[in-house]
Amino acid sequence: MSGIHPKSFNAGPRQSIGYSDTLEVYISKIVESLAYSEYKISKRALALLLLQEDAEILETVKTKDAQNFPLIEHIIQEAKKHYSQPLNYIINLRRQEEATLIAQRVMTYVKNPIISLQERLSRIMMNPLTGAPILLFVLYYGLYKFVGTFGAGTLVDFLEDKVFISYVNPWVTNLVNSAIPFKVLQDLLVGEYGIITLGVRYAFAIILPIVATFFFAFAIVEDTGYLPRLAMLVDQLFKRIGLSGRAVIPLVLGFGCDTMATMVTRTLPTKRERIIATLLLALAIPCSAQMGVIFALLEGNPLGLVVWLGVIIFVFLIVGFLAAKIMPGELPTFYMEIPPLRFPQLSNVLRKTWTRLSWYFKEILPLFIFASLLIWIGQITGLFTILVRILEHPIRALGLPDQAAVAFLFGFFRRDYGAAGLYDLKKVGLLSGNQMVVSCITLTLFLPCIAQLLMNVKERGIKMGIAMSVFILFFSFSIGYLVNFILISLNISL
Repeated sequence: MSGIHPKSFNAGPRQSIGYSDTLEVYISKIVESLAYSEYKISKRALALLLLQEDAEILETVKTKDAQNFPLIEHIIQEAKKHYSQPLNYIINLRRQEEATLIAQRVMTYVKNPIISLQERLSRIMMNPLTGAPILLFVLYYGLYKFVGTFGAGTLVDFLEDKVFISYVNPWVTNLVNSAIPFKVLQDLLVGEYGIITLGVRYAFAIILPIVATFFFAFAIVEDTGYLPRLAMLVDQLFKRIGLSGRAVIPLVLGFGCDTMATMVTRTLPTKRERIIATLLLALAIPCSAQMGVIFALLEGNPLGLVVWLGVIIFVFLIVGFLAAKIMPGELPTFYMEIPPLRFPQLSNVLRKTWTRLSWYFKEILPLFIFASLLIWIGQITGLFTILVRILEHPIRALGLPDQAAVAFLFGFFRRDYGAAGLYDLKKVGLLSGNQMVVSCITLTLFLPCIAQLLMNVKERGIKMGIAMSVFILFFSFSIGYLVNFILISLNISL
């Protein structure tokens, strides 16, 4: 750690921060256009706030300088056209540079030979050579072993087999069949795709233990201060795909819930970064429940897990790289305060886990019930059968059984709903090792769920949201087909 000592410093005359020749021209034009003389701040400060489109200042100037306001608006729009990044980002970056220069003039940094163990560990986590193994350790024990093996294995098996299949489903089915004489309503509640026997079972027996273990593990990692160090670790890699280390926050949150993570992309400074992050979240980031079920599907098949993970990482990097090449814009810059490392506090971990779990489950249970209702309506009208038959054609091209079409249709309602459908197919022995890997890869890359699709449209606009979904639909099946073709051609059995 470095010691910091103030220099003797005599303040000279106040100077304005220079931004750039182009921006200074627009600042001057706005200052000249401000006719009202009773503003409480300088006209230069006012011009900078106008360029950043501060809502309160815009309204004030619109009132005080009504005659010149259209001209001022025109100047602001002209200034925006000269930069690929938002003007508030350009202005704040220049201020950051000026603050650094001032600090260099008034502070002396003296190296301290004594480096604490905490600081050494922090540096190790951010060094690519040592940070990468630590990240793999966290992913293996935090996600695969704890969430995948314990959550999606031990807990799901207990709730699924011992509680629901052995007791809850038979008892509810007998109760509903004896109380309700109408077959149509019986199918709605306890049929093959019934609200209770399928929707509630998926929510409580499969999804609940997976998201609970994930949120617990994530809260521990978060409370230690590891996430900012992870952001610094991946910053250089992310810049190759048009992002900065800051994007690690929404992308990591995507492992909890992609819908929530898409909303968090608002924190990224440029439109280019927000679009790339949204695309990658929709395509290659499985939510905790889906990922946990996939771990359960590939349990006992380490080679299959490596193939699945390798393909998903490859797709993440290559799509991000191509998107960064296609979309214009400058390389993002990245500043982040690094908090001290600490041991996680159990009270914080439990509070965060409970809060997130409550929010997630309040969202997921109604959606699972709604999905079961839509499927029931689809069965009555025949629409569900038509959609399944349409999906059977690309499903067969992937080398999967026709029954997998139902799981993929479930995946459009919720990705984890679809993964749970594949879990049922595995339990009855309908998926071989290769088929499980191909289906897991394709479903991971498959269409975002309805909630995430709506969030994409809300955040990125209807054209961009639909364009992303169409691209993802065809891309996911193409990758699945390619993986299946390679496995067959090389005679690989997973």
